[in-house]
Amino acid sequence: MQEVITWLVTTIGVLGYPGIFILMTIESSAFPFPSEIIMTPAGYLAYKGEMNMALVILCGTAGSLAGAYINYFAARYLGRPLLLKYGKYVFLTEHKFSKAEAFFRKHGEISTFLGRLLPGVRQIISLPAGLAGMNHAKFALYTAAGAGIWVTVLAWIGYLVGSNEALVMQYARQAVIGAVVLSVIIAAVYVWYHKRSRSSDSRIT
Repeated sequence: MQEVITWLVTTIGVLGYPGIFILMTIESSAFPFPSEIIMTPAGYLAYKGEMNMALVILCGTAGSLAGAYINYFAARYLGRPLLLKYGKYVFLTEHKFSKAEAFFRKHGEISTFLGRLLPGVRQIISLPAGLAGMNHAKFALYTAAGAGIWVTVLAWIGYLVGSNEALVMQYARQAVIGAVVLSVIIAAVYVWYHKRSRSSDSRIT
C-alpha cells in the first residue's frame, strides 16, 4: 500500500488538477476503487504547498459528478430499454418498474445525497437515478453535495496525516464509519419527518 500511495502522490503531482478530475471520474463510474487513494495523496500535496486545497476539493467533486453522470446516462439510455424489454424474465414487470420509478422520483434527492456518502453505494446510486429520469438540476445538486462532503473529508485526512500509511487507513476507516452513522441519522430524521407530515395532512383532511 505504501508503494501505491507513493506512486499516486507522484502521479497526481505530475498530472495535477486534471489528474484528480480524471481519476475521480473513473472512481465514480465504471471502475470503482477506493477514493481515499486519490484524495488523500492530493491532500498531502496541498499540505506540502504543491497544490491548492480548494482546487483539490473542487476537482475531486467535479470528477465525482462527471463519473456519476456517466452511470446516469448509461442507465437512462441503455439500461431502461433493456429492463422494460427483458425485465419480465426476472419478475420485473412494467408495473413494478413504474412503482420503483415513482419511489425514486419522490425520494431521489435524499437517496442520491446519502448514497454518495456510503462505500459500495456511491458508484451505483446514479443508476436508479438514471432509470427514473431524475431531474438533472436535483441530481447534480445532491450528487455534488454528497460527493463534496466525502472528497473534503478525504482531502483533509491527507493534509493532516501526510503520507503516513497507517494513519491514512485508520482515519479513512473512521471516516467511513462516521459517514455510515451520519447517513443513518439523516435517514431516520427524514423518515420521521415524512411520517409526521403525512399524519398532519390526514388530520387536516
